[in-house]
Amino acid sequence: MGLLSRKVTCNSHGQDSSYFLGWQEYEKNPYDEVKNPKGIIQMGLAENQLCFDLLESWLAKNPDAVSFKREEQSIFKELALFQDYHGLPAFKKALVDFMAEIRGNKVSFDTDHLVLTAGATSANETLMFCLAEKGDAILLPTPYYPGFDRDLKWRTGAEIVPIQCSSSNGFQITESALEAAYQEAQRKNLRVKGVLVTNPSNPLGTTMSRNELDLLVNFVTDKEIHLISDEIYSGTVFSSPAFVSIMEVLKDRKLENTQVWERVHVVYSLSKDLGLPGFRVGAIYSNDPIVVASATKMSSFGLVSSQTQYLLSAMLSDKKFTKEYISKNHKRLQKRQNKLVSGLEKAGISCLESNAGLFCWVDMRHLLSSNTFEAEMELWKRIVYDVKLNISPGSSCHCTEPGWFRVCFANMSEDTLKLAMQRLKSFVSSITIDNQTHQDLKNMRKKNRTKWVFRLSFQSFHDREQGER
Repeated sequence: MGLLSRKVTCNSHGQDSSYFLGWQEYEKNPYDEVKNPKGIIQMGLAENQLCFDLLESWLAKNPDAVSFKREEQSIFKELALFQDYHGLPAFKKALVDFMAEIRGNKVSFDTDHLVLTAGATSANETLMFCLAEKGDAILLPTPYYPGFDRDLKWRTGAEIVPIQCSSSNGFQITESALEAAYQEAQRKNLRVKGVLVTNPSNPLGTTMSRNELDLLVNFVTDKEIHLISDEIYSGTVFSSPAFVSIMEVLKDRKLENTQVWERVHVVYSLSKDLGLPGFRVGAIYSNDPIVVASATKMSSFGLVSSQTQYLLSAMLSDKKFTKEYISKNHKRLQKRQNKLVSGLEKAGISCLESNAGLFCWVDMRHLLSSNTFEAEMELWKRIVYDVKLNISPGSSCHCTEPGWFRVCFANMSEDTLKLAMQRLKSFVSSITIDNQTHQDLKNMRKKNRTKWVFRLSFQSFHDREQGER
């Protein structure tokens, strides 16, 4: 061990979080309709598998892109040889156009401000390396994606200070919560370098309101710090209110020529909107030329392959396809989310009203044995080991209230979701029966105790009466 680095031997990666532990249990006993029908159903993975038929249909109709041909001539050698880490111009152009299309073309993006990375994980960490270091802090509203503890902190040395949000207002950010987090960082002798938000939110599945976005812009302007908007779920908004990008807010407020313009950065990825996490395609968009230059140099440690860029540049440049895909993706996500919500309701469970993402923020507080995080973990373990559903407990997302869980719905078939809901309903019914039996027993004991005390009191009174006589 003495020959290894401190990074290897420290335990700050976050792998021991219940978020990751649930995955490990799933991998030991994964559900399969035929081979393992009693296995654990994976509902902790935010993956979009609802539109693969559209992607595969496009691939079948565009064999040249798949076989790396241009005008029927092979370009395999061209793609296989060394490529500049700035990325293929054609792909960067197709990507920024797709980002604009998702946002209703209310904003446009310049390829010179775009840095390609191997997924959003790499994009967020690269931004942290550009903005912060040991002794610095980033403010994050709770609940937040558990992977941020790894992505933002593990190698950079920066710290996360939570912005405490509550269910009383749907977990929206408030000015007082922002200020409290800023003051908490200062009490810890940490220099606040910025605020990071996910919009739409992971794990809430909600879009940020215009008021929240304005509040954030005002806050980072006043504190002279950065704002990172992780918008990797921007193409999953399936109902109102519509998604509003932070870039749209800056444009509407005419802040292009101000200092805050260069301190706002956007993270994007094709992992959620196109359902391609295995392709490892992410991006940083920044108006600060120094950040762009530095992030581009750092991107050499996590490049997107030229073959991937070529294939996706052809796909995203097909405007007829992207328009159809975005529309059908929204409809399918909404339909699937409705099925999850309906299934939960039949089990007597509600969730936060949502309009985006690949998951719901589910309220199971009424199923806790007590209002504690210990009770939440007890419930979570029963759901994983007994019910055989891997869901993510709110404590892994740093939620301040026990009893909330993130439940994913887009990474499985409709039949598998139906089975998951049947399992959950049976479990809730068994808890209700157990609780009722327990309550009946308590009531019976209380009733018997009351009768016993009454009889004892009556007997004591009778004895006294007899004695006095």
